[in-house]
Amino acid sequence: QVQLVESGGGTVKPGGSLRLSCAASGFTVGNHCMAWFRRAPGKEREGVASIYAGSDNAFYVDAVAGRFTISRDNAKNTVYLEMSGLKPEDTAMYYCAAGSAYCAASLEHYEYNYWGQGTQVTVSS
Repeated sequence: QVQLVESGGGTVKPGGSLRLSCAASGFTVGNHCMAWFRRAPGKEREGVASIYAGSDNAFYVDAVAGRFTISRDNAKNTVYLEMSGLKPEDTAMYYCAAGSAYCAASLEHYEYNYWGQGTQVTVSS
C-alpha cells in the first residue's frame, strides 16, 4: 500500500527556513518522479518543485527558484523540500506527491497518482 507522510511544517518569521520531509512506503522514491505542491487559502493548488525519477535533476516554479531545494534520500525512502528566505506569500498547506515509475518531473498535478495529507507552513512576523 502506497503511503506518503509529510512532516516539518510550522510557523516561521519572514526570512526564516524550514525543511519539509515526505516519508514514503509501498514504493521506492528513487524510481518515481516526486514533487511538492502547495495550496494557499483561496488559491488553486500550485506545483512548487519536482525531481526526476532516477536523477537529481529538478525544476521549480519561478516564485521559489533559488530559495527552495527538492532532494531525495533513497536509503531513507524520503523526499525533502528545503525552504529558505521564506516570505508571507509562501504560507500554504504543502503536499508531497508521487508519479508513476520512471516518470519525468512535472509541476502538473494530473501527472501524480499518490498524495500525502499535507503539512502547514505559515510565514508571519
